[in-house]
Amino acid sequence: MQTLDDVRETFAFLDDWTEKYRYLIELGGELEPMPDELKVDEHKVKGCMSQVWLVGTVEDGRMQFLADSDAHIVRGLVALVLMIFGGKTPAEARDLDAKAVLAELDLDKHLSPGRSNGLHSMIGRIQSIATATA
Repeated sequence: MQTLDDVRETFAFLDDWTEKYRYLIELGGELEPMPDELKVDEHKVKGCMSQVWLVGTVEDGRMQFLADSDAHIVRGLVALVLMIFGGKTPAEARDLDAKAVLAELDLDKHLSPGRSNGLHSMIGRIQSIATATA
């Protein structure tokens, strides 16, 4: 699986946003499948236009996530968010400035308002899970 540094390098290399979106879709294709029994309302991220499910746990002091979406581009955004937060301690995840990472990738300027709201809903959900487990 790719890392956040890989995403940074690839985004810096690609000039065209069509290619960056295609790359995000590829990232979503690499996402570990989420079992259907976890795709329930309890795990749905509210505020997303597409359906997004997210489950977070702490294993050996580090955040682990399973997530999925029914939309290709959103699945790529899910993969990106999991790269940003996965493997962090709950305190690190709670305090992480994910908006700065998104701004660094220039995503904040290139997502539709609906996708941007959904992305921030995912981040909020992860930070809520981190706060509850910190």
